[in-house]
Amino acid sequence: MLGDITVAENIYIACGYTDMRKSIDGLAAVVQEQFHLDPFSRNLFLFCGKRRDRIKVLLWEGDGFLLLYKRLENGNFQWPRREGDVKPISWQQFRWLMEGLEIEQKSRILPAEKADFC
Repeated sequence: MLGDITVAENIYIACGYTDMRKSIDGLAAVVQEQFHLDPFSRNLFLFCGKRRDRIKVLLWEGDGFLLLYKRLENGNFQWPRREGDVKPISWQQFRWLMEGLEIEQKSRILPAEKADFC
């Protein structure tokens, strides 16, 4: 199905900055040569430019590549800056990133245990 990113088994974020002029072939080459991962796997690969207001998402759908592009009108993505590194992230971290939050949250509310009432 065209554009169904939920088929992705893993999500990888390309830390640092990527030249946003790269097309599908250029991004697939980065995945293969720089990160030593298979661009033809069912994984989402996320890339961000220096301005951090736009991202590209690369996904192999089995019959071809899907390239998604998102540009923010206000604000920027909280992108990890470690140059040349690729990092696996969870779907929750992906949602945080799309909402403008950092993928590494400092704290969270833990689930409560059942307790007796007074």
